[in-house]
Amino acid sequence: MRGSAAFGRLFGIPVRVHWSAPVLVAVLAVGLGGRTLPAWLPGRGGGFYLGAGLLGALLLVASLMAHELAHALAARHAGTRVDSMTLWALGGVTRIGRVTAPARALWVALAGPLVSLVLAGAGIGLGFLALRALDWEVPAALLLWSGVVNLLVAVFNLLPAAPLDGGRVLQAALWWRAGDRERAERQAGRCGQVLAVLMLAGGWVALVRGAGVGLWLLVMGGFLAIAAAAEIQHATIGLAVRGRRVGELASPPLSVPDWSTVAQCLAGSAAWRSAGSAALVDLDGRPSGVVRLRTLLAVPERMREEVRVRDVAVPLGQCATAAPDEELPGPALDAALGNPPLLVLDGGRLVGVVTLADIAVLMRRRRRSVRG
Repeated sequence: MRGSAAFGRLFGIPVRVHWSAPVLVAVLAVGLGGRTLPAWLPGRGGGFYLGAGLLGALLLVASLMAHELAHALAARHAGTRVDSMTLWALGGVTRIGRVTAPARALWVALAGPLVSLVLAGAGIGLGFLALRALDWEVPAALLLWSGVVNLLVAVFNLLPAAPLDGGRVLQAALWWRAGDRERAERQAGRCGQVLAVLMLAGGWVALVRGAGVGLWLLVMGGFLAIAAAAEIQHATIGLAVRGRRVGELASPPLSVPDWSTVAQCLAGSAAWRSAGSAALVDLDGRPSGVVRLRTLLAVPERMREEVRVRDVAVPLGQCATAAPDEELPGPALDAALGNPPLLVLDGGRLVGVVTLADIAVLMRRRRRSVRG
């Protein structure tokens, strides 16, 4: 996710924090310390409510990370690659590879809500225990609040609309029933669009009536609409490339020598610059990475005669690669969409690239053939 920074690793999985995550903490802390706790525990000072609200917000954020970690560990157990977990203003996002079977997809989708339900039960149960048996009012209030919010998180995520976890569950069920992954993904995305419209409409009505929840519904509805449209687009692309191989989709490679300076590269052929990126090749003609135009332009002009392109490029080990005979859709398509360009390698040699432009051309051809 753009705008996020590395925050360490959890069980070997990279954890990232989006710039909007502090907004989530602030909103939760203000809501808890400014309204909920004063109503539950009246008579305390402002500093107490602020500190307790911040503590509760951090507790809930940890719960959201546990939700995402459950998805990640379930995906790893299912043999799927886990790229990262990112915390942001609307919760968390876990980036994983392509799940190969509907039963595995179902388990990965359910893992997060199940953990949230467990945390909800633990929070509510421990909260009542702290209140009734130990008379610890403050810990009880924080535990009860986090338990209730975790319950709401679980219930909301189980709504049958992609990209929510419930939408993934629906997709897995449709995939298992019909045996068509892409069509199941598209149907789950349509359900996501329906839910998004309902949330946007409800948010607008709530705002008109002066209810603060309306803003939350509008934000969540807007996010859901964008994400559901992306799900449908991904499924449509998958249907378009079904039965093809990576080599059929690839275009001739645009490459530059990795020993070139940034100045030489920028002064070279305009073909790769119009594409926005190019493959790097070493002295033996083997690929060594990918250079992006925006990265070269970010190098100060006074340094461009000295800095080598390979010093600012994405190394080959971090690039998306595939063999020309790899079937589509599959991991290669996901890589091409998520980390373009996709380098097509045959025996270690660069034979082509797959860019977003190549996929767009294929989609236009498909639309014309359908109309014809």
